[in-house]
Amino acid sequence: MSQARGDLRNRLAKARTQAAAGAADRARRGLTAFAEASAARGVSTTEIVAALADGTAAVQLGRVGLSGAPFPAGLDCARGCAFCCILGGADGGTITEAEARALHAALAPLAGRPDGRDWHPDACAALDPETRACRAYDARPMICRSYVSTDVSACESVAGGTAKPGPGTLGPYHDYLAAIGLGRAALKGTRRVTTYALARVAAAAVEGRSPDDTLSEARHKPSELDAELKRSRRDAGGARPAGLP
Repeated sequence: MSQARGDLRNRLAKARTQAAAGAADRARRGLTAFAEASAARGVSTTEIVAALADGTAAVQLGRVGLSGAPFPAGLDCARGCAFCCILGGADGGTITEAEARALHAALAPLAGRPDGRDWHPDACAALDPETRACRAYDARPMICRSYVSTDVSACESVAGGTAKPGPGTLGPYHDYLAAIGLGRAALKGTRRVTTYALARVAAAAVEGRSPDDTLSEARHKPSELDAELKRSRRDAGGARPAGLP
């Protein structure tokens, strides 16, 4: 093992995050496995570090988790319900750089057309305002892939600011967030790990902003990831919404 690979492995082993303990443990194992598998395929340590920094590794870990996660029975999610796409929270939906760039690329060709905000002022601009279907479905970030509900009327209430049981995030989302936090801690002093606001990325893309300008406008302060990790720890450690694991 090269010195650079060994240093990265040690950094991941020592990294700490504010995520729930179980999620942090799974994320650490997943990131270590990602780094080792990448190295075995001949990927350089520089490229592995880049994948940790832009969130590619965290996204891969989350999607693998979702592919094997049992979905709760009785889900009420359907094309066009879209209340989960009303992004009124302070963070605007936390996503990685890799997800932000993929989302921008998917939405940029739609610049100038009506968007989800014509349906609801806080809706994601990726939505078609008539059908309320996502126009960037294949590029949707982890938060969109892992948020489910057993009661669409509860989603409408939550979107309006009233908490009700039914909606929630599946477990792999918490592992994904933990992986972002661990990557940031492991690379501290060497590479910046930044998260972005989903709402602002989508809006800037359909308004014709360039990828670099979009990321500049949508970039989170470090405290936004800290806050999302604390919310994740609370949600993962507390009672789950009805029907969710």
